Amino acid sequence: MVKKDLSITFLGVKFPNPFCLSSSPVGNDYDMCKKAYDVGWGGIVFKTIGPKSYVINEVSPRFDKLDKEAEPFVGFKNMEQIAEHSLEENLADLARLKKEYPDKVLIASIMGNDDETWEDLARKVTEAGADMIEMNLSCPQMTSHAMGSDVGSNPELCKKYCQAVKRGSKLPMMAKMTPNITDMVEVAKACLEGGADGIAAINTIKSICNIDLDKKIGMPIVNGKSSISGYSGKAVKPVALRFIQQMRTGIPGVEISGIGGCETWEDAAEFILVGAKTIQVTTGIMQYGYRIVEDMCNGLMHYMEEQHVDHLEDLVGLANKNIIPAEELDRDYIVYPEIDKEKCVGCGRCYISCYDGAHQAMEWDEETRRPTCNHDKCVGCLLCGHVCPVGAIDKGEIVFKKTAKPGRKIKDIRL
Repeated sequence: MVKKDLSITFLGVKFPNPFCLSSSPVGNDYDMCKKAYDVGWGGIVFKTIGPKSYVINEVSPRFDKLDKEAEPFVGFKNMEQIAEHSLEENLADLARLKKEYPDKVLIASIMGNDDETWEDLARKVTEAGADMIEMNLSCPQMTSHAMGSDVGSNPELCKKYCQAVKRGSKLPMMAKMTPNITDMVEVAKACLEGGADGIAAINTIKSICNIDLDKKIGMPIVNGKSSISGYSGKAVKPVALRFIQQMRTGIPGVEISGIGGCETWEDAAEFILVGAKTIQVTTGIMQYGYRIVEDMCNGLMHYMEEQHVDHLEDLVGLANKNIIPAEELDRDYIVYPEIDKEKCVGCGRCYISCYDGAHQAMEWDEETRRPTCNHDKCVGCLLCGHVCPVGAIDKGEIVFKKTAKPGRKIKDIRL
């Protein structure tokens, strides 16, 4: 078995591996967190603890999903709020976990509704033994406008609450960002100015997954009604990677805990390459259970072996410099598709997609049921390669445009 150093130091705290339970239903109490530690998770962000005065009263049912053909689901809607247990129960669970697992990383997620409660919660979770604090500034389904994503889109309020938490605790602290905003950088900067040591991103995206066509009600239906709430799962990964990249560009050197659609080691590697140091998981666990951490750790070590990397730290942020503004991309050439006639099954998907959705460059032979590309019409978008169900189309001949400078060379292209 390949052995590599998966440990990572995030905000001064060393994790045995980068994988953490995110603040969510998967880390709701002592028993769940104990099992996660035993299976091998590198850290736990305990489900968000709110002020003593805030009583949680959940709806039923509370989940929905977005399906895609044979997949169980690609997106998941969750209407659940913060921890429903009492403040005393949650603090007791934190203390018990830290006592029994002193060498494991325990992160307390907190959410206040004013300066005083933020400061008080920070003090209490510190006394309970937490190693780190995550400020939940971003839950999209809180019923109070003084809490959740309404707060997370307000830079001044985020800064103010970060200052309150820092008054209550000297523990390393990260601010958890909402994606329900155009630009996360401004809010992240405000949090850091207020005392946050790092950033967690992203929380779930406000959504309506499905509408019941007969009842004309959003899903899930709760006594004849529904509501907008948080969307997670594989489908949000592109959004999470985008926000992390923008923060790493706008705030060089910022330390980030990545969240949003990580289900496999490949997903984890992507988060790390765009700059995340730890990776939080919820929806993947809800589908497959805690044991997915074994596969993710093993896969990540094999990837490190292929990359000739011994320490995970060495991969953090390597992709940042290669993601640039669109106006700086090279526009001097066209890549024509190459069709493998042996692999082609004659389904016609490439022809239909090109004719109806691109530039009518793919031509179709009715007798042989095989496509050919008309280079006079082709613009090199390579949509055909993405819709091919058997991978019979890849990049082919590269031709420079007439406007390109002489002597140009191409470093790398991938469909």
